[in-house]
Amino acid sequence: MRALRDRSGTTRKSLALATGVSERHLANLEYGEGNVSVLVLVQVATALNCSPAELIGDFTTCSPEWLMIRSLLENRDEQTLHQVRLAIGEILGNALADNGAGSRIALTGLRGAGKSTLGKMLATDLGFPFVELSREIEGLAGCSIAEIQDLYGSEAYRRYERRALEETVRLRPEAVIATTGGLVSDPDNFELLLANCTTIWLRARPEDHMQRVIEQGDFRPMAGSPEAMQDLKNILASRENSYARAQHQLDTSSKSLELTFIDLRDLVRAILPITSRKENAV
Repeated sequence: MRALRDRSGTTRKSLALATGVSERHLANLEYGEGNVSVLVLVQVATALNCSPAELIGDFTTCSPEWLMIRSLLENRDEQTLHQVRLAIGEILGNALADNGAGSRIALTGLRGAGKSTLGKMLATDLGFPFVELSREIEGLAGCSIAEIQDLYGSEAYRRYERRALEETVRLRPEAVIATTGGLVSDPDNFELLLANCTTIWLRARPEDHMQRVIEQGDFRPMAGSPEAMQDLKNILASRENSYARAQHQLDTSSKSLELTFIDLRDLVRAILPITSRKENAV
């Protein structure tokens, strides 16, 4: 705040007159001791001809170049922002850049599709780390996914989901990732996944989804809901177009687990970069 005031040649007294805030209160703010309200911040920012973000130290306001970049991106649509992010990532070599058919294999699909079971088998076969995104979310939040939803709501859950995905992308150049079933419902998180992983949709019949979840010891899908199967079919139908955006698909209902894994392994080995195929092929 003091730097901005000095830059504009504004004395504390004149700033007090312009904002209606006492000089003492402004002095406390400059020393970091004031119990400031948002309204006062807005008044001070207006008087100093800057944004409240700049006043509180937003790093994207720290230089003319940052400000120009912000103004160029303002009010752009999601597709344009996505293209800009990929271009920036290519220039900087950023870990969140689009790596095409890279060595992160993300398995998508509804719960019961086989993401965890097949994912662990695939990770072992390739010598890659296995990442179950739901466990990563719980680790970040310090509580279960159900508790996140109950205590903080769906928006907080999606924020944890994005942080978990960003951390996985940043730390794991090679990995097999079992995603959460609902990740495709968040456009931003799904775009991040598509941009940084080779995605495979594990498809299954609704009956198999339901039976596999029950076999895992979870009877909630059927508990007190005679319409559970129809609800499941409705969820699958509502997400089908999103799941179909994955680069590859694999039916997990038509064959045994062993034969399905062989199909998955062959598919992944065919699309992995040459270096990864040579190093990990058995």
